Amino acid sequence: MAQSGSNAAGIDNTFRRKFNKEEYLERAREREKQEDEGGRSKSKSKGPPVQRQPLKRRDYEVDLDSRLGKTQVVTPIAPLSQQAGYFCSVCECVVKDSANYLDHINGKKHQRALGMSMRVERASLQQVQDRFEVLKKRKVEGGFTEQDLDERILKQQQEEEERKRQRRERKKEKKKEKVVEEEAEEADPDVAAMMGFGGFGSSKKSA
Repeated sequence: MAQSGSNAAGIDNTFRRKFNKEEYLERAREREKQEDEGGRSKSKSKGPPVQRQPLKRRDYEVDLDSRLGKTQVVTPIAPLSQQAGYFCSVCECVVKDSANYLDHINGKKHQRALGMSMRVERASLQQVQDRFEVLKKRKVEGGFTEQDLDERILKQQQEEEERKRQRRERKKEKKKEKVVEEEAEEADPDVAAMMGFGGFGSSKKSA
């Protein structure tokens, strides 16, 4: 028993691979140091962040219908702008259908290529009021005055009130008819026939 104990203490017979913890700890420290130095050098070479503008409304109409129903010969060596589909000159790519094309020009990649972020600028009260004034002027130039607009709004309100009144009247008439029918069913059959309600049968059956 004493011999086996001395063997266990002095001889390594477990057949497992042994690692030098101090050596690998030193390697890990060196690797972390190199990564920190590399990250600092990359951050220095990046330069200042790009300031992008908020989203703006398009000032042009998107052309989706000009090539509908037309035949086009497409060759493998044709440039992208002459291939089948919708060509985006900003991103230099071709999209096969109109739905995907709209998704593309409204997407993040396209807006970034235009120098815009996906954030919308919050409008102030003054900007909203100015926009209303511009729309009013457009309508006045198109043949409508501000007085005409007020009259049209008033007319729409009056028409809506008239429709509500007619609905109320119809409901009242239906209620009256229902009450008369119920009274006729409960009245004497001969009297009901004289009043013109002979077609309504009574729910009560004679024994």
